Amino acid sequence: MARKRREPDSGPGQPWLNTFADLMNLLLCFFVMLFAMSEVDAIKFDQISVSMQNSFGILEGGSSSILEGQLISSGISQLNDLDQYYSSMGIDDEEGNTSKSSEKDVEFQEAMDKIREEMERSTTKMYDDVSELTKEYSLGRYVELAIDPEYQFVQLSLKGSILFDSGKAEIKEEAKPILSKIGDLLAKFEGYTIEIEGHTDNVPMTSGTYKDNNWLSSARALNAADYLIKNNNLDPAKLKYSGRGEYEPIASNDTPEGKAKNRRIEIKIYNEFK
Repeated sequence: MARKRREPDSGPGQPWLNTFADLMNLLLCFFVMLFAMSEVDAIKFDQISVSMQNSFGILEGGSSSILEGQLISSGISQLNDLDQYYSSMGIDDEEGNTSKSSEKDVEFQEAMDKIREEMERSTTKMYDDVSELTKEYSLGRYVELAIDPEYQFVQLSLKGSILFDSGKAEIKEEAKPILSKIGDLLAKFEGYTIEIEGHTDNVPMTSGTYKDNNWLSSARALNAADYLIKNNNLDPAKLKYSGRGEYEPIASNDTPEGKAKNRRIEIKIYNEFK
């Protein structure tokens, strides 16, 4: 009777050893991943600092940007996303809370303060320039100037009755020279984003071409923009227009005077960071 061969107790061909090796590989990958994740916060912060320095000269850094300028290099208009980027730079603990060093908090706040200071300086200067141009083009009778509290834009406001007849969106013939002068003023800010907004009072539309105030205000903004593009060669890519209807009043609609103030065209010139 042949003797039964006994399998060896251990060796490279044992199934349990293969399973053990796979487990070790998985654990190694897991710890490498944890280590990589722990380094992301510092890398992101360094990239943000570099990008801020490139755009505004406010921090020390090299010459790179975040994901091809995703965060800062395109301008201040992306500041609304900055807090979201910053909050993602911490390391989550076991309870899901994010911790950040006080040093990064201070540096981040200093960067934000310098950005806001630069915006204030730039927009205030633009306001002074627009004010001088308003005098140069004799527009003081027709235009009211204002500066955005957040220093994002300078605003020119015209009474709707100057440009349009009641319930209509066609520019009046006698208003075209006024709008042309405004176009000459806006042309001084080539490359800047300009936005035209139409506003109305709250009196419902009962007849005519437009079914409601939204349609009317939108048509007025579009016609004003179209005129400026054709007559003053403003860049259509930099000129935006929209109708806000009755939803952003600046005075009470309970009086004729208040309604007259609400019927208006606003032209916003955004600063160079937009």
